[in-house]
Parts: sequence; C-alpha cells; structure tokens
Amino acid sequence: MTDNTVDVLAWGALNPSLMANLQQHYRVHNRAEITDLQAWGDTHGAKITAVITSGVFGTEIEVLERLPNLKVVCSFGVGYDAIDIAYLADRGIPVSNTPDVLNNAVAETAMALTLCLTRRISEAERFVRAGAWPTGKFPLGRQLTGKTCGIVGLGKIGKTIALRAAAFEMNIAYYRRGEPYAGIDYTHYNDLAELARAADYLVVIVPGGAGTQHLINREVLQALGPDGLLINVARGSVVDEQALIAALQAKEIAGAALDVFENEPHVPAELMSMDNVVLAPHIGSGTHETRQAMADLVFANLQQFMTDGTLITPVE
Repeated sequence: MTDNTVDVLAWGALNPSLMANLQQHYRVHNRAEITDLQAWGDTHGAKITAVITSGVFGTEIEVLERLPNLKVVCSFGVGYDAIDIAYLADRGIPVSNTPDVLNNAVAETAMALTLCLTRRISEAERFVRAGAWPTGKFPLGRQLTGKTCGIVGLGKIGKTIALRAAAFEMNIAYYRRGEPYAGIDYTHYNDLAELARAADYLVVIVPGGAGTQHLINREVLQALGPDGLLINVARGSVVDEQALIAALQAKEIAGAALDVFENEPHVPAELMSMDNVVLAPHIGSGTHETRQAMADLVFANLQQFMTDGTLITPVE
C-alpha cells in the first residue's frame, strides 16, 4: 500500500533506507524533532496510525497516550524489552519485530568477541601499536578447540552461535529451565550456575526484560571460575555489571567480552581500564546486509498491516 495521507511517527534516527521508504509512501513525523509534546499531540496526535521504532529507542507511554488512533507499532530489531508491550496489548495494538534476519550477524559477533578475548587480539594490537614488540614478548592466549561453550539462551540466535562454535570443535552446552529441547543433542542444564561451572566460555543471548534482569549474577560468575570467560551479546540488563566488575577485579573470572551494557552508551571506567575485557559498541547486528534486511522487514510489516491488518513477524 502507498498512501501519502497516512501519518506515521518515526521514533528517532532510524535506518536511512527505512526512512527513505517511509517518507516516500507516508507522512512522517519524527519523535526526535518534537520539543513540545503536548502541543504536537494536540495538533497531530490523532493523525498517527503507526509508530516505527527500534529495540533501542523503544516507546514512551506519555507519547503513546497522545495517539488515540494508533493501530500498529513496527520495530527495527529482534529485542522488544524497551517497548511498552503490556500497555499496547491492553489497547489491542499489535507489535512487529525483525527476527531471523539478524541471526547470522549476531552469531558472527559472538564468535568474533570470543576469539578476540581468548586470543587477546585487542590487547595484542595495543601491544604492537605501543611499540612494545621489539623489546617484549606478548603473553599466550587460549584456543577454542576442545573447550566447552555454554550458551545461555538457545533460541534461534543461540542455535546459530552453537553451529559456529561447533565448527571450532567446541563442546556445546546450554541452559534452559525445565526440560531440554526435543531433538537437540547439546548438553542441557536447567541450573545456570551448573552450566557456568561446566563452561569455559559462557555466551549470553537471552532476551532482555524483567524476567532476565541480572540473570548473570555474582553466584553465576563465581561458578564460571578463574579460568572462565563471559561473552554478552544479549542485553546489558542481563548481566549484573557491578558484580561483573567485582568478579574481574577479584580474578574470580578470567575476562569478559561485552557488546552491550546496562547504561549504554556509557561504559563503566572500571571495565575500560581492564586489559582482559573486550568492549564493543552494541554492533551485534551491525552489517550492511543485515541492517538492510531488517529495514526491509520493518517496511514490509507496515505495508502488509496497512493492506490487510496482519503482520509478517508479530510479537506474540
């Protein structure tokens, strides 16, 4: 459907390709440009049919309440913990996200961080750039072959990470409360601390939200042990950041590689000061190919909803 009489609210600086499509086919309002919310709502709020946002921007109830004729929310990203799902459900407003199209990119990021951490790549580059190589010998790293990769969250992305890790001849184990997944041969743990105790590398890839807040706590980190390494490509809220800092300072774990943080883009100074910590600016799905596929899926969801009232990838 193409209808330049339909108004949509874009929640911030979204993907350029997505914005171009929206502006070509709809009348676009930009949340970032609204300075007087009450005045804007009085003038434009009733016109808005759709909200386009992302897993990072989320939504604000005070804005949503000014959109009495809102019919749908389409989000750029697989995670939706920043979106007011319960509030929207109460209003009968469906939400879409962009699952599956980013599985490979996030899995590649997880393995890149794992390799960077275990082979000390970032540390080694700093060593070379500092001119230390001619007069010093760089310390040894560790190999992945034969080690256990413990995956916290064996969803679609988790399964893709498992395939990548298995290609490095790692042993795969995973955490899931209750019964193991049918047809999955990987070692199952329904106790997270037990998985951490068995793992050499603990890779976190569960959704964010209240149900996983600080799932990786001091107890889990202590179980991971002084030779264990933590990799987080999920949400910053899943790891208790202060507990992680304490565990690293006490040498209760060997290191961490983090793509997400509790208060991103702000990263604690303690983490930035540690050589055994690899830091990335939330680049999990950050490839040209993946972001284009995500943009295309957001727009396709919106177009289909405007045509027949259904979504390709609804959040259930």
